[in-house]
Amino acid sequence: MNDDLQEKRMAGDYEIIQGLHIGDREIVLGENPRDETGMKYMCAFCRQNALFAEYSEVMASDDFPEIAELFGRRVAEQAQKTRIELNKPRIQGINDRLITAESCTPLSGEDDLHGKIVVVKPDVLRREYRRATHQLKLCTGGFGASPHSRGTACFCIDLYTGKESRYERMDVMGTMEPENLPGWARHGLTAIQQEQAQKKTNKERER
Repeated sequence: MNDDLQEKRMAGDYEIIQGLHIGDREIVLGENPRDETGMKYMCAFCRQNALFAEYSEVMASDDFPEIAELFGRRVAEQAQKTRIELNKPRIQGINDRLITAESCTPLSGEDDLHGKIVVVKPDVLRREYRRATHQLKLCTGGFGASPHSRGTACFCIDLYTGKESRYERMDVMGTMEPENLPGWARHGLTAIQQEQAQKKTNKERER
């Protein structure tokens, strides 16, 4: 497709001309050639989902080298912050080496993923997250969890962080039995199951 025909990414009146996503935030660089207030260029942090993008810590200037320098500095700081965060498993003695297809049961079209431990394909994760602590998840539902479904979404809970996430069925490399999980993942699975059981008990008491 011709680049001129692609829809421009905008943040207000600024066209995003550069962006780099590292860890939990993206750093963006924007330009508004029509600006007449001395704020032609901007740099900001961005978090976005399927519905909207949120920009924060926006800095604007008519001095492009100044904004470019800020962009570079924020990229470096975010990279350092992410590196420290991702090193925590190593500090805790956790083996977070990448899980390969040989280490799990390949996914078939007949598999029902409800309540199963799924292993996400490395190439669907951003480069900094290609490690076991971001691959192993408990599938809790979604149309994609059912075989022969038209829907593809699989809702999951990370075994390491306990956070909820969504993936497509095609993003799943395979499944893993609980007894084959590394110790940290078995601990995470137990914690999630206990929390789910407690929520179920609380709902039954409210009836």
